[in-house]
Amino acid sequence: MGKILGIDLGTTKSAIAYLEGTTPEIILSPEGHRLLPSIVAFTANGERLVGQPAKSQMITNPQNTISSVKTLMGKRYSEVEPYLQEFPFHIIKHGDDLLRIEINNQVYSPEEISAMILLKLKDAADRYLNDPIDSVIITVPAYFNDSQRQATKDAGSIAGLNVKRIINEPTAASLAYSIDLKKKAKLIVYDFGGGTIDISVLDVQNGIIKVLATAGNTHLGGNNFDIALTQKLVREFANESHIDLAKDKAALQRIREAAENAKIELSAVDECEINLPFIAESEDGPVHLIKYLRKTEFENLIKTDVEQTLEICSRALHNANLKINDIDEFLLVGGSTRIPYVQQKVKEFFKREPNRKVNPDEIVAMGAAAQGSIIKGDSKDILLLDVTPLGMGVKTFGGAFTRVINANTTIPVSRSLIFSTVEDNQAEVDIQIFQGEREIAEENKLLGKFTLLDVKRAPRGVPRIEVTFSININGIMNVSAMDLSTKNKKEILITQSGLLSKEEVEKLREEAKKLSELDLKKREAILKKNKVINQIYSLTQLSRGSGLPGEIKGEIAALIREAEKEIEKENIPTLENIEKRMLALWQKASAMSSGSAPPPGQVDPAMDIDLKTAGGAGKEKKEDTKPLKINFK
Repeated sequence: MGKILGIDLGTTKSAIAYLEGTTPEIILSPEGHRLLPSIVAFTANGERLVGQPAKSQMITNPQNTISSVKTLMGKRYSEVEPYLQEFPFHIIKHGDDLLRIEINNQVYSPEEISAMILLKLKDAADRYLNDPIDSVIITVPAYFNDSQRQATKDAGSIAGLNVKRIINEPTAASLAYSIDLKKKAKLIVYDFGGGTIDISVLDVQNGIIKVLATAGNTHLGGNNFDIALTQKLVREFANESHIDLAKDKAALQRIREAAENAKIELSAVDECEINLPFIAESEDGPVHLIKYLRKTEFENLIKTDVEQTLEICSRALHNANLKINDIDEFLLVGGSTRIPYVQQKVKEFFKREPNRKVNPDEIVAMGAAAQGSIIKGDSKDILLLDVTPLGMGVKTFGGAFTRVINANTTIPVSRSLIFSTVEDNQAEVDIQIFQGEREIAEENKLLGKFTLLDVKRAPRGVPRIEVTFSININGIMNVSAMDLSTKNKKEILITQSGLLSKEEVEKLREEAKKLSELDLKKREAILKKNKVINQIYSLTQLSRGSGLPGEIKGEIAALIREAEKEIEKENIPTLENIEKRMLALWQKASAMSSGSAPPPGQVDPAMDIDLKTAGGAGKEKKEDTKPLKINFK
């Protein structure tokens, strides 16, 4: 079996890691960075940019640059409609309340955009590692519902990845923590990223990591701070200059980027300058936005949001039946935990210093890689027991939400309830599946529905219909209903509340393969161009040396002119032919020259680094998941 890599598909930044022996290692992006901005852009000529190149042109191309797509995963249009003004790109309603992103008259699902980010991470891993990539583990916020988890899995499938597991981000962080520190303790993982806040309570004992409880908010993250500061700057600018920048998307993007940079800068200084020249045009000429922002101003701006995260901490502790004094360690995970005010408030809440021995930006990907080694059997001393974050159940008579599986139940799990009919001689039963913590079904998230037909006709309350919820290791659910008298059964795999069908996923996967082939061809052309450019340089240097006949210098000059014309055409066979001719001419000329010129570069600049790890086989431990039957009428 090849490597199983860990991927942290983040709201603002993503990372991919592998296990080198027993140590998780981050794989560098093609640009040489440890973290990849979760940004995709499309240029006017149709070129697709992912990561740092996409981020670099956000200001000049805001409408065609997609960021924070993770916040759209598994969502319906009606769910994000109140927040549309926060997105600089165009979000449209598609079909029956589905959500799509429109760029250059092309329509993309959030899963497709996420798949492009995953492809870039996979490309980085392919270049970095020699061993084959067998599968990947992708992390999600603990509070992601079933639709969001399946959307993440579909994104991996579209990218051509074999998604072995979907695991919770705080759980992954605890794995990396366990491997690094070998602690036995009750932990709090305070995971505050760009788009979400997740609090997990874990029990680490004798190599078993059990999630006791989770709580969180998928609408609260560091992006909220950027938005709040952006709105403050726009509001103050309007008061001072009487110019409203709220509808100028290019100006808004500049301010949003400046706000993010100010947030980062204020982690190290007490005051920073926000200087955006030529932000607008007035009757008197160009207008500039110049502001000095104090750390205290920023802290007052984010105070309410940070206090909300502490309320979530209290809820997680309550769900785990623990008190603050029961917690031995707490880990800070996610880029937003770098903010000193956040660190201070969390420290005050838990009345102790946080564990700072892990990189908050990288620990999730590293933990996911560690989970890969557990699945392969390489790490047999760790057992991970995760939980489902929200209750799962059905709508019963009168609109009540009846839980079949409670929140914070260890997965994998299977649970059953016995229901009956509400009318005499009822031949059909509608099963509507919801996820959430509200007591009224309609106030929770509808995951799917189906109808069990041919129920044996009988007086109301007599038929016995067993509804079974089974949640697999990825937190993805299958629901079945069976008439116990006739054994007539129907089941449904809860995918994405109908966001993408299997056929759509397969189609997108094929499209991604095609795009991947095009990307590979483009990369090959770039490498060939680079080699020819290197040879032009070598021949130019050689031609300047002494001792070469004029005839040879003329040959060199002519071949260089031909090469310079062909470089822009990107025709690989032609470039290969020129490359061979230039090498032959260099060898011929260097034999005549008394000068010393560097030989043409023959090393592929994208050569893989050979890093090998030991593989092994082993059996994965599984929890006993026998159904628990409860009579219910």
